[in-house]
Amino acid sequence: MESQEQVAPASPDHTRFTHCLELIKQRTKGPVFETWFQKLELISLDETAIRIGTLNQFVKQWIEEGELLPLLEKAASEAFGRPLKAALVVKPRPQASPDSGTASVASAPSAAGTVTTTTSLASDGSRTPTGTTTPRPRGRLEPDSIVQLKDEYAFENYVVGPSNRFAHAAALAVVKNPGRDYNPLFIHSNVGLGKTHLLQAICHELVAREPHPRILYLSCEEFVNRFVTALSNHALETFRSKHRSMDVLVIDDIHFLADKRQIQEEFFHTFNALYNAQKQIILSSDSHPSEIPTLEERLVSRFNSGLVAKIEPPPFETRAAIIKKKALSRGCDLSDDVVQLLAQRIDSNIREIEGALNRLIGTASLTNTRIDREFASQVLRDLLGDDGGAVPLHEIADVVCGKLRVKLTDIQSKRRTKKVAFARHIAMFVARNVTEHTLAEIGSHFGGKDHTTVLYAIEKIGGEAERNPETRALIEEIQREARGRRGPR
Repeated sequence: MESQEQVAPASPDHTRFTHCLELIKQRTKGPVFETWFQKLELISLDETAIRIGTLNQFVKQWIEEGELLPLLEKAASEAFGRPLKAALVVKPRPQASPDSGTASVASAPSAAGTVTTTTSLASDGSRTPTGTTTPRPRGRLEPDSIVQLKDEYAFENYVVGPSNRFAHAAALAVVKNPGRDYNPLFIHSNVGLGKTHLLQAICHELVAREPHPRILYLSCEEFVNRFVTALSNHALETFRSKHRSMDVLVIDDIHFLADKRQIQEEFFHTFNALYNAQKQIILSSDSHPSEIPTLEERLVSRFNSGLVAKIEPPPFETRAAIIKKKALSRGCDLSDDVVQLLAQRIDSNIREIEGALNRLIGTASLTNTRIDREFASQVLRDLLGDDGGAVPLHEIADVVCGKLRVKLTDIQSKRRTKKVAFARHIAMFVARNVTEHTLAEIGSHFGGKDHTTVLYAIEKIGGEAERNPETRALIEEIQREARGRRGPR
């Protein structure tokens, strides 16, 4: 009788750990689960602790230092029926054998050298790596790349805040270990929020290495045009050989693949060839992979298999830091009141901030005029509006009360229940982001608090928004609705 392969049943502990992950999946949003929890593995278990393997140190630190660890421990305790403390460890990377049925991993011919990093002070007071300390050579991308790297698009010029910290950290991780942990890296955001800056910053760091990796940087539209040309000229093999022999492939605006079935097929095979050879793939888009219209499910799955990082619109403090830094790079040290004016009134995207600065500094230079608040208001009147366009504090309070289902009288009272305190802190944080009121004025409106209490609330909610995607989404939703209630201009 022909023998059949016997599949060992999963152990009870591994079955319970699978249940633990299912509980987490039910309690989080899809991207959160897929990014941080989906690839966790049970290592060992005793009466009081569970050891869990993570993909790498970055995932380990992000879970341990945020609000995700209590979520993990609670789910594990429920699944195993007793209180458990979670200890995270980085699991060894498996090496695929030639006959294992999976693609063997070839070493990328990259980066024998290391990147020496410095630190800079981010807008929230933390220190972040900023890139190489040695002069950066001019961009050495492949000649077929349509992009010329801009010197200013480097890590040291990227202002980090709660809205972009995750994407920035992911970009640094790719630089450290290209083709390994985060492949592909998929960065998405609305227009003008810094995707291109991060893509070019990664390329800057990689081209500074010895030996130089082969980096092809294209817009998706250019990839499509080159495919159509190759198809017309019966040169598909040349096209494939070129795009599948890179060490790093960077494609901007990958959502341009929507509605292009044949080219999606081609990109699918190009993706697989690079991925199986452990070459780094970096993609950008204006939307999450699952939200790109008519994108084949197998491409959605592959784009989600690496790391998907979203850049949110920057809050007030980050906008102010960006304005200050970009003005200094143009040789202009703006006063704090001008910076605050611009940060308060220009809240759509960074490109609009750059355009406003160029106009303001250019006009001041041509007219030999000192830049003060009055001058900025006159030159940028069409962008800034007038003070009548500010968001009233009572409108912010109304939006917060509606979203969090608390009474206005409660958040303006001395009550300190968890629900009321959270709503009050959210209101203070949003007020600081979308108004020009002082800390004392904000505190006075929300319960008669002093400025130190407001500052504490802002720092607390800022940290919570950085760690918890649901809190961040809630804040952005409240801010959008509050801005829709601006006073008459």
